[in-house]
Amino acid sequence: MRPARVLALFAACLGLASTAAQAQSSSAGAAAWPSKPITIVVPFPPGGGPDLFARILGEKLPPRLGQPVIVENKPGVGGLAGANAVAKSAPDGQTFLIAPNTIAISPHVLSKGAGGEMAMVLGAIRKVWPASTPMILVVSPTLGVKSVKELVALAKQKPGMPYASAGNGSPMHIAGELFRKAAGVDMQHVPFKGVAPSVVAVLGDQVQVLFVAMGGGISQHLRSGKLIVLAVTEKNRTPLLPNVPTMAELGFKGVETDAWYGVFAPTGTPAAVITRMNREINAVLAMPDVRERMNQAGMDVRGGTAEAFGAEMREDFARYGRLVQEFGIKAD
Repeated sequence: MRPARVLALFAACLGLASTAAQAQSSSAGAAAWPSKPITIVVPFPPGGGPDLFARILGEKLPPRLGQPVIVENKPGVGGLAGANAVAKSAPDGQTFLIAPNTIAISPHVLSKGAGGEMAMVLGAIRKVWPASTPMILVVSPTLGVKSVKELVALAKQKPGMPYASAGNGSPMHIAGELFRKAAGVDMQHVPFKGVAPSVVAVLGDQVQVLFVAMGGGISQHLRSGKLIVLAVTEKNRTPLLPNVPTMAELGFKGVETDAWYGVFAPTGTPAAVITRMNREINAVLAMPDVRERMNQAGMDVRGGTAEAFGAEMREDFARYGRLVQEFGIKAD
């Protein structure tokens, strides 16, 4: 499937259903929802941002919905296995998916066959609610730099300096490539199989530069001084690190990526179910204890409607497609 066709399919499928379709699906017994336990699928192993997010919902939603909420981990194929399972499940409001924004990047990075399949899976899922975790640039103290300016100077002295990420095609990898381009430095990407292994590698000085999301357990290492944060690779500063400048503030334009987590449901899920689920998750994430737990884990609670999230996701899909092509990024 050609990239243009994948993008067209993705954009078209992610558009909101028509008013008539929503009205029809809403009449399918949504008023009695939920009538049995709800399953939230996490397409990755236990641990990490999506899993923590899901388990918070699994704890807080049952009293509000009157039904148990089961968290089920279905890892495999970069999230495709779990996403595919949810996409093929009945659109009865009993099955949801929590996935990071790699779901908007994978179709561009995977092989043509797999990419087309992923695009169709994405097209079978509707948005519900996002949260995010700031993307940052950190270094090992042993590197001897305390600012991005010093890092750039060192990288120019040592062409080929390695930097780590959570894997080829991850938002972290794209952040590294954008930085390499903006700073005009020759740096070598070193991909790892996930956030945790990349963090361990930098803690062990196997690599000394890392682009990472705070939700990967980074906060404790920043507090202990085992890692030094140099910049935020997002448009604005994060309240989780209010004194850390953005790349743009430091003069490196265009180095903007983030990592968000979205809750999705199969297409055809009644609009009334989507609306209520959105409202209940809103209420959970507004709880002070939940915000504190997520903030401590390096996650920033975001708000908004399913429609706004859908528009953001479509923009991300198009932007990441251009960047994957520009940097020649391929799957591991």
